[in-house]
Amino acid sequence: MNEASVADSALLRRVALSSLLGTAIEYYDFLVYGTMSALVFGLVFFPDSDPAVATIAAFGTLAAGYVARPVGGIVFGHFGDRIGRKSMLVLTMTLMGTASFLIGLLPSFAAVGVAAPILLVALRVIQGVAIGGEWGGATLMVTEHAEAHRRGFWNGVMQMGSPIGSLLSVAVVTVITLLPDESFLSWGWRIPFLVSLLLLAVGIYVRLSVTESPVFEAARKEAAGNAPRVPFVEILRRPRTLVLACAVGIGPFALTALISTYMISYATAIGYHRTDVMTALIFTSLTGLIAIPFFSALSDHVGRRLVMVAGAIGIIGYAWPFYALVDMRSQAYLTAAMVIAQLIQSMMYAPLGALFSEMFGTTVRYTGASMGYQLAALLGAGFTPLIASALHAQEVSRTPLVALAAGCGLVTVVAVWRISETRGTDLTTV
Repeated sequence: MNEASVADSALLRRVALSSLLGTAIEYYDFLVYGTMSALVFGLVFFPDSDPAVATIAAFGTLAAGYVARPVGGIVFGHFGDRIGRKSMLVLTMTLMGTASFLIGLLPSFAAVGVAAPILLVALRVIQGVAIGGEWGGATLMVTEHAEAHRRGFWNGVMQMGSPIGSLLSVAVVTVITLLPDESFLSWGWRIPFLVSLLLLAVGIYVRLSVTESPVFEAARKEAAGNAPRVPFVEILRRPRTLVLACAVGIGPFALTALISTYMISYATAIGYHRTDVMTALIFTSLTGLIAIPFFSALSDHVGRRLVMVAGAIGIIGYAWPFYALVDMRSQAYLTAAMVIAQLIQSMMYAPLGALFSEMFGTTVRYTGASMGYQLAALLGAGFTPLIASALHAQEVSRTPLVALAAGCGLVTVVAVWRISETRGTDLTTV
């Protein structure tokens, strides 16, 4: 290997590490909120409501962050396509870390009344805007530095940030839930949010050390002022690609919500202790940590579509056994059910980074990939806990939850069937 190749490999590893750490930190912040929505926010910010209503209200604030994600995709995508990927990544991380830290300082409803949930929603929206721009930039930095035949592999490395962030959030929350209930509700729940400030400092330091995407730099020089002035408008002129990207992602995001955020509420309601659920989530995150890079690399060899459709068909068939295992009220069955579901989810989720990057041209890629991903997150994960809570409150049965999971998997199957294989696509000619 010559010196140039060694330098390129070292740069790619640094870019992948930067994207991995940044994504892990931002997903930690985002997922801690989801966990606390299930465990504590209903009691702290909506104490006068019926418990079921309080849970639905707490998941409503969770959904607010997902509603804001497409806005972040548009805003940061615009400047990421016009100015560059790197600067937007530093800004998104700063916003996310700051918002999370401030959530940890919020007064309760008992202290300031209705201002408390209003402030909570406002900070959740800021979180949503930030993460709306994070994933697209992190993915493109890796994709546009990598060789065509290894884009899936390197995206898998970057997307390990999601399970690492989940694992980190679950580990911290698990420790905090060991506190007595009174201490947990009064101050313990704040600790995971306050830790965000330390993680932010580490992430910013790493992100400042990488270089801009070479594919973007080349496209900017070639465009010479002729690049789309508003990338989002350019995408809407031919919306089919955006619609299909969004539909492809609904299955994996819905399953993520059902096996993480909503499962905490569901399992504790049928008799599991919250520590048992958090322990199962640790094994689930560890499974994703292994499965995501594996299935991402596999998509380099057999194609993105085959891996994703296998996962989508998997959840259609597994939806009923999943809830049947959980309903056995056994720690072992709960853990097994969630680990299997995570394997299926990883098959659908792992190829998304490479797939979305290969579906859009360079001058609109940040906007297009971000919007496809964030709209899928909004529809698949943002509203799923809210819908699941409402369905389960009306009919205490697993049937509507099974139908919800299987239906989202079917959407992904149909969407994958309608797109062309993108593996190995020349990014400069899309």
